[in-house]
Amino acid sequence: MSQIGYARVSTEDQTPLPQVKALKAAGCSEIHEEHASGGDRARPVLTRVLERVRVGDTLVVVRIDRLARSLSHLLEVIERLEAKGAFFRSIEDPIDTASPQGKFTLQVLGAAAEFERALIRERTRAGLASARAEGRIGGNPGLRARDPDALRKVRLARQDGYMERLARTAPDWVPHVRRLRPDTPWEDVLRIINAPLPEARRWTHGRLLRAVNAYVRDGFLPPEALTRAGRRATDDRLPALVAAIKGADPDITLQAICDRLEAMREPTPRGRKTWQPSSVKMLLRRAAKLGML
Repeated sequence: MSQIGYARVSTEDQTPLPQVKALKAAGCSEIHEEHASGGDRARPVLTRVLERVRVGDTLVVVRIDRLARSLSHLLEVIERLEAKGAFFRSIEDPIDTASPQGKFTLQVLGAAAEFERALIRERTRAGLASARAEGRIGGNPGLRARDPDALRKVRLARQDGYMERLARTAPDWVPHVRRLRPDTPWEDVLRIINAPLPEARRWTHGRLLRAVNAYVRDGFLPPEALTRAGRRATDDRLPALVAAIKGADPDITLQAICDRLEAMREPTPRGRKTWQPSSVKMLLRRAAKLGML
């Protein structure tokens, strides 16, 4: 169990040094620094930190705005930490999910976010009802007239909304796709992505391909990600799978790899009921000989 510090500044002209000093004073054993906008959810350093946290670890920031600029993003990060049995603490804000008070504060924030969403839904319904009562038809007149310019604007708005939603989930799948494709078949990529995720956030094959296509189109992923995976020898598949899991987290233990394989429902090579560290160790050795690590 360790305290992991995360310091962020928006521009290269700013220095994270004051944050680093505060995080050291708070007892952080390791500190990660990042130059990125707070509105960007797909930050590479933050993504790596969230991938590497272990059970009992605590992610520490000086202030909440150093981690997230929106309540939804903050709650999303904390949900990912909780799924791994980790905690979150902000030095200057009353949030420490390892304490009862911090958990209560988090529950209040979650309730506030849901209340805000409910208000937006209610205002939308009230506005539509008022328009109907006055004889006005809701919606865009240009769309009703099938105006090409209006249709184009709506299409772009929908595309922007889709990309914004993808950005929220990017830490779950982009690092794996970037590292594994096109060497690994989509079926195995999908299983590696879904293994650590709660059921409500797991991906389907079609949804993942659509997301990858969108990111390739906008230059966030290389075109090679969509290249057809070459055939792999049958006896090379398990070493490649174990190497992919190890590559995502170099510090992962043999037992944790066993747990991940069982979560993926991957059959053991010798027909045993459960995966054993010795089997994983053997596969890692073979992966090393094949140049997969």
